[in-house]
Amino acid sequence: MTNVSKNTFVPEERHETIRRYIMALLEEYTLSAREIARYLKIPQKDVPNHIEHIKKTMNRTERQLIIESARCEQCNFIFKKRGKLTTPGKCPICKGRLIRPILFRIVKADE
Repeated sequence: MTNVSKNTFVPEERHETIRRYIMALLEEYTLSAREIARYLKIPQKDVPNHIEHIKKTMNRTERQLIIESARCEQCNFIFKKRGKLTTPGKCPICKGRLIRPILFRIVKADE
């Protein structure tokens, strides 16, 4: 007999891959990494890796991944040249920590 606690996490059964779920979400909504992670019940730190692979996939399809840069809410500095798909910790201009996260969405390439 196995001792299994009542608090043991049992993942939901999935018939599609996480990346396909993310792609389906981003075709409908504009979301941040935190919102994607919360919706799919996966760790937030895994989302940028999935997005990076989705970005490569989008180069071969008629759809396009749109990435809206993070922005400082205090001085409106936009992090355009940031190569990482994670939200920065603080603004290099005003040193503020209130940063709007990077947002992702998928659109048809002709839009």
